[in-house]
Amino acid sequence: MLTLEEGRYLVSLARKNIESYIKTGKKIDIPVDIPPKFRKKAGVFVTLRKLKGSGKEKELRGCIGYPLPYLPLIEAVIESSISSATKDSRFSPVKESELDNIIVEVSVLTPPEVIQVNKPEEYLEKIKIGKDGLIVEFQGYSGLLLPQVPVDWGGWDVKTYLEHLMQKAW
Repeated sequence: MLTLEEGRYLVSLARKNIESYIKTGKKIDIPVDIPPKFRKKAGVFVTLRKLKGSGKEKELRGCIGYPLPYLPLIEAVIESSISSATKDSRFSPVKESELDNIIVEVSVLTPPEVIQVNKPEEYLEKIKIGKDGLIVEFQGYSGLLLPQVPVDWGGWDVKTYLEHLMQKAW
């Protein structure tokens, strides 16, 4: 579990890295004075949102990450922040002129756990909105939704959350 200060540090680091990469084509160096937990492998996603109009509305501008703990957290944040800004196939790369209107979010993931049920209806009781991110894999297809997605999209219930997860996977 990260502290609020550590979370802010990772968001600041991701923003600094995005700005560096977009302006110079170079990612930042990994700081040497980081907490030991930042050197442990962790799944992470970096989500970019662009402020619209009066600044109250935000639209997705990029979201890429590592669902599983393949890299040390600090490296995963650095790589995912660049990918979110430049390699999300749903969007063109972020331009320097957009940087002032980009909000950076970093989601550090716990290792996935299988949700054990006897009947599919039990998922409705076991999944906690706003707490549980979900991954589904079936016959070579997969989908992932972060815990904040059902909250951000207007208070989905678990059934709606699962429906959107399945749509994303297929």
